[in-house]
Amino acid sequence: MVAPVQPDPAIALPAEEDAGGRMSFFEHLLDLRKRLIYSAAAIAVGAGIGLLVSKHFIVILVKPMQDALRAAHFDDKLYFTSPAGYLTLVINIGLYLGVVLAMPFVLYQVWLFVAPGLYKHERRAVSGFIVSSMILFLCGIGFGYFIMLPRTLGFLMGFATDSPVKPLINYNEYFELILIILVGLGVIFELPVLIFILSLFGIVTPKFLLKNFRYAMLIITVVAAIVTPTPDATTMLVFMAPMVVLYFVGVLVSYVVLRKKEAQTVVSGEAQ
Repeated sequence: MVAPVQPDPAIALPAEEDAGGRMSFFEHLLDLRKRLIYSAAAIAVGAGIGLLVSKHFIVILVKPMQDALRAAHFDDKLYFTSPAGYLTLVINIGLYLGVVLAMPFVLYQVWLFVAPGLYKHERRAVSGFIVSSMILFLCGIGFGYFIMLPRTLGFLMGFATDSPVKPLINYNEYFELILIILVGLGVIFELPVLIFILSLFGIVTPKFLLKNFRYAMLIITVVAAIVTPTPDATTMLVFMAPMVVLYFVGVLVSYVVLRKKEAQTVVSGEAQ
């Protein structure tokens, strides 16, 4: 009787390092379709909730503008200039709130789509990925609301102080401004998460990031110059500061990922 052939341990991967399930290109497309449908459904539910509470958020969003108007000794009222202006505003705020509320679930769907290409020890980072992404996004919004908005609006209203020309602020235009600042900063604060993903796939390393910092600084300066709604250098520097800090946080994240991958490689070699 012939003994069954045993797999060669020298070429066998440890169970811990077994990558996720292999999928064909068509299966990847079906999985992407499913993730997109789930994400769209979550956003729709979030938008429904957002519409219910959007009127309360108008009071919160208008406060920085009112403070800037009062500081410049102007009337602190904001206006809409069309019959449907307020309704449009409520709907828009509700939709954006829906995206924010659905973000954890959407990020989870993104991770589920990426996870089959990762090893088991890498997939364990799912909870940290989702939580850190949301915390960073909310930190970006908080930085924009409490620091960037007051500074930007105070600078803009300061030009009109003691002027015969008085401001008549259209809330829809004001909403477009705060949307750029808040959402823009929320996305920018996701930089460490982006570097984490790129490091996980070996696209970037800490050495690469440090070596190319001057190019990153150039990109940060250009982005700050485009996104900053005021022409003064001080506000642009305030905008750039967290981006530079986040870049170096990303370097640290990349270093941690690299060390863990090296340690895992050593463990796999010893197991073989």
